[in-house]
Amino acid sequence: MSNGSLPLAGVVLLAWGAVYLVTQQITAPPLGAGTTVLIGAGLTTALIVGYPSALRGPRSKRFAQPAAARVQQGRHGTTIAAVGRSMPLRSGLTAESAHRTAQLLQPLLNGAAVAITDREHVLAFAGPGSDHHRSGDEAAAPTARALNRGKAVLVRRRGELGCPDGDCLLRTAVIVPLTDGNRTVGTLQVYRTDGALSPQGVVEGLAGILSLHLELAELNRRQRLAVDAKLDALRAQINPHFLFNTLNTIASKVHTDTEETRQLLVRLSDFFRYVVRQEGHFAEFGQEYFFVRTYVSLEQARYGDRVRVRYDIDPQVLTAHVPVLIIQPLVENAIKHGLSGKVEGGTVTLKARVDPLTRTTSVRVADDGVGIPSDMLKRISDAERGDGDGQGLSNIAGRLASLYGERYRLDIQSTENGGTVVDLQIPLG
Repeated sequence: MSNGSLPLAGVVLLAWGAVYLVTQQITAPPLGAGTTVLIGAGLTTALIVGYPSALRGPRSKRFAQPAAARVQQGRHGTTIAAVGRSMPLRSGLTAESAHRTAQLLQPLLNGAAVAITDREHVLAFAGPGSDHHRSGDEAAAPTARALNRGKAVLVRRRGELGCPDGDCLLRTAVIVPLTDGNRTVGTLQVYRTDGALSPQGVVEGLAGILSLHLELAELNRRQRLAVDAKLDALRAQINPHFLFNTLNTIASKVHTDTEETRQLLVRLSDFFRYVVRQEGHFAEFGQEYFFVRTYVSLEQARYGDRVRVRYDIDPQVLTAHVPVLIIQPLVENAIKHGLSGKVEGGTVTLKARVDPLTRTTSVRVADDGVGIPSDMLKRISDAERGDGDGQGLSNIAGRLASLYGERYRLDIQSTENGGTVVDLQIPLG
């Protein structure tokens, strides 16, 4: 019987005693046996219903103990979980991340000292002995053995630690290699001062967690490199396209107007100076806007009054960040494919806005040129390539997909002899 039922049984017995006393001793004449049993049963039922905690046993105590246990477990679990979630090594094996990791691990190991090394040097040391074991020191001699063997090394005697300080408190060590998936990149070292070894399984488990984060950091690094290489390749495909057209424009002026040729070369120099100085994949819209105007001036030198450009730019958009070289190809397409084939020429309109509510930057490039044939427009919309389709829009779509995933919109509307409108919407940056 549970502890909660005993008090209830006692109360029920007392209730029956009271019922007997009232119905058989106090009441005159005494009530019948059936009436007495009926009263007793009703009172018992009322007591049971009104004492649910007794029926369920000592709920408060029973739950209180696991709650306390959960709190205790939570403290331990929270610490492990916090280490796992906020593991600094997720950013890679550096002196800073190793130092923060050692500071996190050292309290979990009952006062033992924790060191993290790369293949040659101590990156971080926390705990007893940190007064003379410092970041940047050469790793202890047993480190090389752990790295070469690729498994844990147990150092049971102080003399094998390789510490030159005669007053060093450290006596034993467990040294476990750290890997980033394919390579052994360092070690986790746990020292004790009482002569006992830290549990090898615990140290290997912690090293496994650290190695998992190092592997994730390496995967992230490779992914970033792949994305950067892809974006650079796509951007490189755009630059020659512009360069060849511009050089042809300038070449056509060499024998007719040397002063204009000089000015065009200066503008082209400004243009490529901007391209060369760009680092990363984003730039302020204002810089891209200047870039576009420089390009347009070069093209207007080629086409004269046949190319007219209107700018409708919201001043707020000038400081927004957009992908580098993402707008100029749109304007180039409008001039090259929209207006160049039209005898009387036409007008390109560049419009840019910022929507603070949706946190988006919108860019529209519209022309009243010859438009895109329906079959070609379908291929472009289906991300297909055909002869003579060019690759400007597909390059732009590829770069946007690499940078934003699905968080962008690139819409193209065109009618033959009616012009083309390209709408670009990207997250506000």
